[in-house]
Amino acid sequence: MIQNAKIGVVILAAGSSSRLGYAKQLVEFKGKSLLQHTIDVSTSIDFDSKVLVLGARKDKIESEIDLKEFVVEMNENWQEGMSTSIKKGVLRSQELENELDHILILLSDQPFVSKERIKELIQVQLDKNTQATYSEYSGDIGVPAIFSAEVFYDLKELKGDQGAKKLIHDQELDYEIVKFEMGNFDVDTAEDVELLKQMEEE
Repeated sequence: MIQNAKIGVVILAAGSSSRLGYAKQLVEFKGKSLLQHTIDVSTSIDFDSKVLVLGARKDKIESEIDLKEFVVEMNENWQEGMSTSIKKGVLRSQELENELDHILILLSDQPFVSKERIKELIQVQLDKNTQATYSEYSGDIGVPAIFSAEVFYDLKELKGDQGAKKLIHDQELDYEIVKFEMGNFDVDTAEDVELLKQMEEE
């Protein structure tokens, strides 16, 4: 329970990293994998449910991370796009805690996500009493993002490769934004991995 609100967290980590050729979830930065970093940051906050959605390379990934308090949800339909992982994550979260007020969605390949950034998102969401609070970076918005129970149904209705940002365009969503410098840096290619290594040395 966070400030009298029940909040769950979902980490989306089901993709195949096809452009990279191996599991980007396991790319190392500052001594730990990107996914482990996201798990560690999440477990430093008192969430009421913790769900990790895996798909491609599930066994490999699961064998190399410390799940801590996370429950693994397998997405057999990961090839159909991100929406399938969001749906799986929301459904499993509601099974674990059927009175959730909000769900925070994270990706597994944002090396600069931090406890402070997540707590700021949560604080804005609770203070403004809004349907959603997104991160903003490079003039765009996206995850990490947190959603109120009012839009859980809509999250589960996303299709194909639609992410949670699609809700903004589909309906008059009441949302806030929090700036997240470096939030646009994720790992999709060998060049990204090389750049990450360079940042590690700075």
